[in-house]
Amino acid sequence: MQTLAVLLTVFNRKDKTLECLKQLYAQLPIDGYQVDIYLTNDGCTDGTPEAVASQYPEVNIINGEGELYWNRGMYTAWQEAAKKDYDFYIWLNDDTIIYPNSISFAINASLQKENKAIIVGATVSSTNNISTYGGRLKNNSIPLLNNSNDLTPISYFNGNFVLIPRFVFKILGNLDYKFQHSKGDFDYGLRAQKNNIQMYQLNKYIGICDSHPTLDSWCNPQIPLQKRLKLLNRPNAMPPKETFYFDLKHKNHIIACWHFLTVYLRCFFPRVWIWLGKAYQQ
Repeated sequence: MQTLAVLLTVFNRKDKTLECLKQLYAQLPIDGYQVDIYLTNDGCTDGTPEAVASQYPEVNIINGEGELYWNRGMYTAWQEAAKKDYDFYIWLNDDTIIYPNSISFAINASLQKENKAIIVGATVSSTNNISTYGGRLKNNSIPLLNNSNDLTPISYFNGNFVLIPRFVFKILGNLDYKFQHSKGDFDYGLRAQKNNIQMYQLNKYIGICDSHPTLDSWCNPQIPLQKRLKLLNRPNAMPPKETFYFDLKHKNHIIACWHFLTVYLRCFFPRVWIWLGKAYQQ
């Protein structure tokens, strides 16, 4: 019997979280695998942890205080799960509604690669046939899917649905705790690159997750500059120090300094970025 831990972090999305868990549990049990679920409750106030505990009492809930956000919430769930040294770990976003047999599909793909590679699942919009999250090529695009059992090599990935075998975890360890919300998933993929760990995207969608292109509040010209600067440094915005750290870690000093500068330029002069068509973020 092999073991697998599914990792989630949640904050005030009760309905989505429960639907995510419903579709996850619809795939269980999986023959030959013991599957456990670890969920970080990052200070929910909408009854999410209570509803989860009531409907799925076997879920391991780890409580935070609302300051973890995605990356540190996933780190916390993984840190707890790693105490049992699972054969596999799956990252799962609570707004990702997985299709039947997605977990088995990912496990079988891992077996093809002798459980020494990272396996990533792509998601599709609920309103059209457009890929929303998944593996990323060097140009940051999501590879096209051909609905086959083949695997597509990727350069890094979004963290919506990711299978990490024990072999990889023993080399790379947990997510980088210095990232509070975003960038931790891209960082993990780039760390895998540096350690010659292969990454592949499945060629079938594993589920639905909608993206919502929005004009970030910190570069919205309708908001006063002083407030934009405060919003810029929120964990779920574009904190310049984290951006600098990421670029310094994976690129070089010149790019890190340039990107650090342009983040502030975008905050100070948002209309220019809107005119250039670069203001809207996925």
